[in-house]
Amino acid sequence: MKKLWLSALAAGVMFAGTCAAASPLSAQDYFEIQQLYARYNIAIDNGDAEGWAATFTPDGAFNTMVGHDALVGFVNMWREKLNGATRKHWNNNLQITGNSKEASAYVYLMLVDYSTKPATILTTGTYTDSLIKTKDGWRFTKRITKGDVAPTSPSPPAAGTPPK
Repeated sequence: MKKLWLSALAAGVMFAGTCAAASPLSAQDYFEIQQLYARYNIAIDNGDAEGWAATFTPDGAFNTMVGHDALVGFVNMWREKLNGATRKHWNNNLQITGNSKEASAYVYLMLVDYSTKPATILTTGTYTDSLIKTKDGWRFTKRITKGDVAPTSPSPPAAGTPPK
């Protein structure tokens, strides 16, 4: 009887542990993730390579660049060789799903060049993100950028075909 009781207790503790492992995202989690997106944009727009890399986990990936050193190198190249010093990132329509330990997110991106007058929208696209909550707060583990592609125009009807 004692063994049965101990087995039931152990099973209950293990079940409770798995159930308590990850609760739903809280309002605080949503706020912290939104702040992560702001820190990311402000850091890259200001040329803060270390600050930008710190929005990722140490082994985090941005498109094909993986790890802290590659991320820092990307921001330096962005500023020095890709005119990043005159560009600003805007995000909108952030959608977050997940739990208190990990999340996925999708957000619109607009990249603006403010060296032109008026400022010019250079591109639009989306980020698809994987995030994890670390001891230092929420961080990106993986971030994929996809540029928007304008839809193709429908082909005109063939000669002799009545319009729809």
